[in-house]
Amino acid sequence: MKTLQSPLDVTVLARAAAKVKRHVLPLFVVMFIVNYIDRVNIGFVRSHLETDLGIGAAAYGLGAGLFFVGYALFEVPSNMLLQRYGARVWLTRIMFTWGAAAMAMAFVRGETSFYVLRFILGAAEAGFFPGIIYYFTQWLPASERGKTMAVFLSGSAIASVISGPVSGALLHISGLGLHGWQWMFLIEGAASVVLCAFVWFWLQSHPRQAKWLSEEERDALVAAIAEEQRAREAVQVAKPSMFKLLADRQIALFCFIYFSIALTIYGATFWLPSMIKKMGNLGDFQVGLLNSIPWIISIVAMYGFAAMAGKWKFQQAWVALTLVIAAIGMFMSTTGGPIFAFVAICFAAIGFKAASALFWPIPQSYLDARIAAAVIALINSIGNLGGFVAPTAFGFLEQTTGSIEGGLYGLAGTSLVAAVVIFFARTAPAGKGQTPAKPHDKTAAVATASPAASH
Repeated sequence: MKTLQSPLDVTVLARAAAKVKRHVLPLFVVMFIVNYIDRVNIGFVRSHLETDLGIGAAAYGLGAGLFFVGYALFEVPSNMLLQRYGARVWLTRIMFTWGAAAMAMAFVRGETSFYVLRFILGAAEAGFFPGIIYYFTQWLPASERGKTMAVFLSGSAIASVISGPVSGALLHISGLGLHGWQWMFLIEGAASVVLCAFVWFWLQSHPRQAKWLSEEERDALVAAIAEEQRAREAVQVAKPSMFKLLADRQIALFCFIYFSIALTIYGATFWLPSMIKKMGNLGDFQVGLLNSIPWIISIVAMYGFAAMAGKWKFQQAWVALTLVIAAIGMFMSTTGGPIFAFVAICFAAIGFKAASALFWPIPQSYLDARIAAAVIALINSIGNLGGFVAPTAFGFLEQTTGSIEGGLYGLAGTSLVAAVVIFFARTAPAGKGQTPAKPHDKTAAVATASPAASH
């Protein structure tokens, strides 16, 4: 396999990468939007599930959270099967099964079927996000992946804004003996099933199969990616176990901080529509429109804080500031009426969404590159458990006390603790000022990933 050395090779590679992005990025963004809507749309039908099926606050919260249990349990097996069968086959399968599971939510009959289907939906979606990451590693050189990922991640921001109006509008559909919430699940799930057919015909698993690339472009991509793989293998180390990673103080701090951020994000995501309904005699579409406002504000805030953090360097301070903003907003939401609470949540969204974006450069700059992928996956997995804890706790509190104030206090307190803890998280590159870890030495690799491990 040749390596890319001449200016011509570099030009061809850049042209090939641009073609890849034009070919797959719009599709991946749409897939991410549909994925996110199917994940969070139950927030807009909570009152309907209670009225029609008797699913109370505690059951709703547990069901909302069980999605993340299924997602966590099946993510690794799904990733292994993706590598075995190829991205085209496996991403199509993921879309079809999550779409079918989302449609099946229309036929929930009680708490048990609600729990089972939410768990199945999480299991069906497992592997989608890391599958897209894997796809990029097989099709794009490292220099292009960061910008590409930023565009792909915009899908969740877009979905946060449009999920409310879309779901609210669908709730007004009736007919064939079905309620509006059933039509919402059927139509939004069917969108995923229909899209999976397009995925099957549009994607290829390997650059060699891409007829829309010239032979010269295919050769350039394959050579560049193969060279990167050889470089990775040259410094490859045995991956440390999850328990050894969690025993490392710095990595444990990262996990706690991201868990705290995710806790607040998912607490707001699954309970905000219910909070908005208390503002007055609002219809489902009006609730959906109002639900978009905090997310629109948060998108502006994310870009604004990212620009300021880039200009005035001190990443921990910026994360701490945004966490304090989230804490203040969550606390203030308990001190007034429903309208004031909504305004306070909008303020909190400025903090918790910006904190999510500002957090990741800290572990990325700190970790040894050889184990960074494994550690980041661990941080993300533990953080996503916030998606189970937050709605489950909120549901239990509302069921037993008639109020979610205790949960909002908990989110505010957790954010404040995380704002303090972030100053103990290091940002210096791993191994700085230390003896470099030997590639074959697992223990040394962990030490390199976290200088605090030896303290």
